[in-house]
Amino acid sequence: MASYRFLTTWLLECERELVWDAVYDSERWPEWWRGVEQAERLAAGDEKGIGQVGRYIWRSAIPYPVEFRIVTTRVERPHLLEGEASGGLVGLGRWRFFEHAGVTAVLYEWNVRTTKRWMNLIAPVARPVFEWNHDWVMRNGGRGLAGLLGCELLAAD
Repeated sequence: MASYRFLTTWLLECERELVWDAVYDSERWPEWWRGVEQAERLAAGDEKGIGQVGRYIWRSAIPYPVEFRIVTTRVERPHLLEGEASGGLVGLGRWRFFEHAGVTAVLYEWNVRTTKRWMNLIAPVARPVFEWNHDWVMRNGGRGLAGLLGCELLAAD
């Protein structure tokens, strides 16, 4: 399997609680996040959301859908959200939220391996395209989130 490690940062002129709520409510991502085709909750998890299971289908600039599930493994509202992916991608996703002077920094770590044979076979030459594709999706997320919350996206990288 080919491994990828991504770190995305969004800076939003918005309260952390509002940003947290929008990210946590992943079933609504298709409404504001270009590239998310489907997001559905398959299981609710406990009172904190641990054990929650979501199913996601993403389609980006590369016209191939990627489907995976996320099981929420850690919830520390409104600071940290973490989950384990399985399916087309396997690995760990971690959201961190920081606020200072009305600006919320969102850091997203996505450490995954591809499970599709064809993706693994072409990874040595396609890695830059896959990385560019991930960045495209995440920039769209930052823009969409700012639009949803009616705030300014100060940075997205």
